[in-house]
Amino acid sequence: MRWLWLFIAATALLVGCQSVYYSTLESVGIHKRDLMVSRVEEARDAQQDAKQQFQSALEQFSSVVRIGGGDLKQQYEKLNDTYEESRAKADLVRKRIASVESVSEALFDEWEAELDEYASDRLRADSKRKLKKTRRDYKRLIRAMKKAESKIRPVLVAFHDQVLYLKHNLNARAISSLRNELVDIEDNVAGLVREMEISIREAGQFIDTLRQE
Repeated sequence: MRWLWLFIAATALLVGCQSVYYSTLESVGIHKRDLMVSRVEEARDAQQDAKQQFQSALEQFSSVVRIGGGDLKQQYEKLNDTYEESRAKADLVRKRIASVESVSEALFDEWEAELDEYASDRLRADSKRKLKKTRRDYKRLIRAMKKAESKIRPVLVAFHDQVLYLKHNLNARAISSLRNELVDIEDNVAGLVREMEISIREAGQFIDTLRQE
């Protein structure tokens, strides 16, 4: 299967057109609805990974700031690695959400256009009702995802400030100064985790709904 995905990716890059990309997928039996489920799952998993990463990062930052001790240069390097990993997880969350938005637009446009192809009024009405419901469920999902993602930046900024300050002040007084910021960071991470969990639940419910229809 790996060669197939490489072929599809290469086709998309060469043509640079989303419609051709989706048509290529459909030619091998991967439809927009299936792709949407897959991308929502990927976004959900990325948010789960990010949630765990930020919780772990907070523990490390808290350990250094509250407990102190040890080689400060090593502590700085450890925290800097933690910050960089957190930033990478955040970037992946953003990309996964964007990919969900991309396929959802294509799916809903196609669904809307194909309503006119029905000969049966009853089937058309039923499909239109399902489209309306799926759009409503999707809006709730993407709103939850973006709200959770918006909570990431304040935490990243705070982590970066801590790392940057420690980089230029490798002494016990610097550690003491950072303690004043820790409570706000803890509150921000707690808020991030709450919104991530809401978004993850919404993603699970949305996936279940799509699979049942």
